[in-house]
Amino acid sequence: MRDRFPLLVVGGLLVTAVMGSWLVRGAARGGFADTLSTWRAQPDGARGLYLLAEESGLPVTRRTADLQILQGTGPLVLLAVEVEGAMEEDPDQTALASEKDSQQEDEDVPRHGFNRLHVPPLSDTETEKLLDHVRAGGNLLYVPWGSRENPLLDKLGVKLIKADTSLPMRTLVAPLSSPYTLGVERVEAKVQAYLELPMDAVPVLKDEPLGMMVAAVVPYGVGKVLVVGAPELAMNEALGRADNARFWLSALSALGPGPFEFDEHHHGFTNERSVVDFARRYGLHFAVAQLLLGLCLWAVALKRFGQPRPPPESTRVGATDALFAMSRLYREGRHYGFAAGLITRGLTQELALHAGLPAHAPAQQVAEGLAARGREDLANGLRAVVRNAEAISAEKELQQLATRAATLRQRIHPSGPPARALAASTPEEP
Repeated sequence: MRDRFPLLVVGGLLVTAVMGSWLVRGAARGGFADTLSTWRAQPDGARGLYLLAEESGLPVTRRTADLQILQGTGPLVLLAVEVEGAMEEDPDQTALASEKDSQQEDEDVPRHGFNRLHVPPLSDTETEKLLDHVRAGGNLLYVPWGSRENPLLDKLGVKLIKADTSLPMRTLVAPLSSPYTLGVERVEAKVQAYLELPMDAVPVLKDEPLGMMVAAVVPYGVGKVLVVGAPELAMNEALGRADNARFWLSALSALGPGPFEFDEHHHGFTNERSVVDFARRYGLHFAVAQLLLGLCLWAVALKRFGQPRPPPESTRVGATDALFAMSRLYREGRHYGFAAGLITRGLTQELALHAGLPAHAPAQQVAEGLAARGREDLANGLRAVVRNAEAISAEKELQQLATRAATLRQRIHPSGPPARALAASTPEEP
């Protein structure tokens, strides 16, 4: 037991390390997803908003397909989805912040890990299909990131004005009573952009000290779009402040009966993801790469280069002594028939594999199988060895039988000696 104690200690440490790693990874669940993705459980994710709506009885779902087909779709929710063709008409707005705040001054959505490589923006075709869907009576909740204009906002007649990120957290109030702010007294969030609205827009949230709009409902055709210029309001860390959670429940309920489809396609989650992408997103590719590297090293370690090395002296001497001892036993005991049977049995077993038969198949069946496969030379040679083995009565005859069997084994593969060599080495049958 004393000798095994160090092994128990090492094993315990390894188990503790593995369990600790699993606990840390479990605590960091959802950290692989994109900013404001409903899969992300970090402070800048929107998992809390999705679960809040779900637990409150609102029908919600995650959409992993693109927006080119929207027939029969409920209200769509786009959180920090970039739009193709976005641009800043007034570059001087990016210099408003005198002190950089945590991620709220960025014009580009912060990406995590490999998301920056495969998160697609809203294409021009999808933008047109989305506007057609709203024009036909669909509803949309759109939370842009930053203050850049894009084709979607241009069609709605909404312009973004960059907020000064050096200002503290803003307190937002409802400028007028509406279903979107039912039960909401005040909302607290960091603002990225204020809204310049068209004449027919309905204000929803207002920065009262500055008198500027942060959220509004913009009618478009038969449908309507709720635009919110404070993406931090939808993050997990902001739901516990003031009436933020109440605002989202009221706003979603006012947009329609549902189901509310949270867009995850433009956060990198698509219904066409392969197993390789899944592994890459969760970091399993590192483990797979390590496994492959270990297998390669193991394969290289098993392979030798150069000429074959002779066996050790002790092995060669021992094998030679054993061979001479066995031969002396058979010679002194005159077990020629038994030795011939062993030679015949070994040859039959080896040829049975090439005839497609089990190793215990009889010699006659093996010969027929070889003939059926076009190896008449092997079949005839096996029959000859079997016939000669039955009449072995002297040491010289046993040596000749062993030579024939060895020659026949060489004929198994095409690289062996030609057929005439076998015929020349096999004497005529009596």
